[in-house]
Amino acid sequence: MDLISISILISVLLVVLLGSGVWIAIALLACGWVGMQFAPGAIPAGSVLATKIWGNAASWELAALPLFVWMGEILFRTKLSEEMFRGLSPWLGRIPGRLLHVNVLGCGIFGSVSGSSAATCATIAKIALPELKRRGYPEMVALGSLAGAGTLGILIPPSITMVVYAVAAEVSILQVFLAGFLPGLLVMVLYSGYLAVWALANPSQMPPPEPEMSLREKLRESANLIPCMLLIALVFIVLLTGWATATECAAWGVLGSLGIAWWSGTLNAHAFWESVMGTVRLTAMIMLILAGASFMSTSMGYTGIPVALAQWVEGLKLSPYMLIAALTIMYIVLGTALDGISMIVLTTVVVLPMVQKAGFDLVWFGIFLVLIVEMAEVSPPVGFNLFVLQTMSGKDSNTVARAALPFFFLLVAAVAIITVFPGIVMWLPRLVFPG
Repeated sequence: MDLISISILISVLLVVLLGSGVWIAIALLACGWVGMQFAPGAIPAGSVLATKIWGNAASWELAALPLFVWMGEILFRTKLSEEMFRGLSPWLGRIPGRLLHVNVLGCGIFGSVSGSSAATCATIAKIALPELKRRGYPEMVALGSLAGAGTLGILIPPSITMVVYAVAAEVSILQVFLAGFLPGLLVMVLYSGYLAVWALANPSQMPPPEPEMSLREKLRESANLIPCMLLIALVFIVLLTGWATATECAAWGVLGSLGIAWWSGTLNAHAFWESVMGTVRLTAMIMLILAGASFMSTSMGYTGIPVALAQWVEGLKLSPYMLIAALTIMYIVLGTALDGISMIVLTTVVVLPMVQKAGFDLVWFGIFLVLIVEMAEVSPPVGFNLFVLQTMSGKDSNTVARAALPFFFLLVAAVAIITVFPGIVMWLPRLVFPG
């Protein structure tokens, strides 16, 4: 059987398995096993399966994953995150859009210490939605900004998705982390700019201004930001100064979040146990998917499909921009049916060779992928952030999806900007790692 027939067979099998409700990890393992049967030579599929799963699970770099998950769980299940709304809101009264910007800033701050889009969206929504509704802000804009800004949890490092990509692509986790800072700021500026323009264009839908607070009152309220800002500073300092690796940095983050939660009196036995169990559930799911993806990647390597695909794409003579445009469309379509981590582990084995052939840096491509995954988080029918907001607001999925649509297009604009100006992504990694 030729490579095209093998590729079609495996693709059809994967679609059938996923469409029938089989777990993603099991579907990947099954497709990898089938692919091994067509590899040239007598290669023992069982031995390869065992060694790849063990090697994947024993990765030192991957040890950062459960730690970053745990750090976000601790903050999510204590009251630390709730203090951010009170600390940010006094300073936004004179900006068009006023307290709507709390969604963007709050998600940016919490996202920088959680690493999870769903956790960021749920945490800030739990705080902001009732407060914004009580003060008379338009619900559709509040929902849309929360859906969009919640995705900052995976773009602003540290990020679980970035760790998964770095392990799958075999690039430096630290460089991918550094590459996410400026694009994260870019997305926040795009979101806040849209909210300001919307507020200026629709003044009748905005509530009356809040009473002006004195500088002393503003500073007193902003004291609520100190715990989270200290944790962010701790993580960033050990990351940027090189005092710790990305994995050790995750451990510092967990230690800092536990310490601050204990100091503030919000950490009890129930919250601690719930954070541990939440971490175990999410980490086990991701690790199983990664194990299946690792075996399928090895299987594809034995068959020679990735190399053949890269050579085929090279033969098409697509310009770099055309390739990125094609990949963007492909991932947007995938994002309607798969979660972000699954998209990465399913496609990197096939996509990375052609990306390298086109001359793109794999660190840059990681940030491109994270932005695409952000689109998937707000794309129906399986956008995780839409599920979160549907549950918390009581609105139907179509309403939440419509509210999030402008922020989806802002993410498309962000992808276009970093493609035309890749220095936005690569400036900081090259500054820290000039070699």
